[in-house]
Amino acid sequence: MPELDFDVITLGHGSGGRLTNDLLEAGVFRLFQNKELQQRHDGATLDIKGRIAFSTDNYVISPVFFPGSNIGELAVNGTVNDLAMCGARARYISLGLILEEGLKMEELWEILAAIKISAENTGVSIVTGDTKVVEKGKGDSIFINTTGIGEVHPRSNINIDRIEPGDAIILSGPMATHGIAIMTMREGLKFESEIRSDTRPVHLMALKLIESLGDNIKMLRDPTRGGVATVLNEISRQRKLGVELDENSFPVNRQVAAACEVLGLDPLYVANEGIFIAIVKESVSGQVIDILKTFKDGKEAVQIGKITREHAGKVYVNSSIGGKRVAGMLAGEQLPRIC
Repeated sequence: MPELDFDVITLGHGSGGRLTNDLLEAGVFRLFQNKELQQRHDGATLDIKGRIAFSTDNYVISPVFFPGSNIGELAVNGTVNDLAMCGARARYISLGLILEEGLKMEELWEILAAIKISAENTGVSIVTGDTKVVEKGKGDSIFINTTGIGEVHPRSNINIDRIEPGDAIILSGPMATHGIAIMTMREGLKFESEIRSDTRPVHLMALKLIESLGDNIKMLRDPTRGGVATVLNEISRQRKLGVELDENSFPVNRQVAAACEVLGLDPLYVANEGIFIAIVKESVSGQVIDILKTFKDGKEAVQIGKITREHAGKVYVNSSIGGKRVAGMLAGEQLPRIC
């Protein structure tokens, strides 16, 4: 075993932040070394008679029904989006269900219907799967695993090693919406209108960027667990370059910002399910934003920062009140069971 500074697994190890990174670094990446895994991306791009992308994810969200969606739609969208971040269009998905004894059939049917609708909307087929049932009290209603295979766009060249100083960082839409929708429901907070999860497929936007601008699109990532700050910290550390962000440019829904203030949360670290980060050549940043704005879900796309040679391995934010602050990687579990 590697030397670790922890003896047991905690909820923080599932946060997508520093503890998750420490666990994966010591317990996964060193043990299962290969060039595909070392990309440490949302999925793997493989050469099997043409390029395909392959990705898997588990969904353990609580509650399984939340404003705007449920765990079924989230599972399909999540895997479709992970493949899109690899520059691929999802074609086939497997569906693994772990059901808890006592789950109402009406609830399971609603979740399955959401899976069917989401699959049809994104053009993927559910082609294989598995179902297990565990004793009451052992499964929290339902857990879902989805694994997807997609075809990589011929113009795609997504690779972290291609990121360079000066590259622009684009966010496709408002951040923190999904996490705050879940948290306000858990805490019973009420606002002028209901905050609804932003879970949705982003593959059409991502593939349009690649189709239009080819290898000017250097990296795509969806900032789910750990939020925007954690994803950018991962990229910064791996590429050994700095990230500079402009707080005044951050797109955050007004009610989401208010909820973050009430709950004492930083939107940079809250989970998202319907936006993505694009790191692109600076000369095409305007074109990227223009393309995203042609989509309903990309109307609020904006450049939030850039890659720098300074502060290698760190993310800095130019504050709205002047000065700079470090936005480190999420240290523990901010919002457990969020996706």
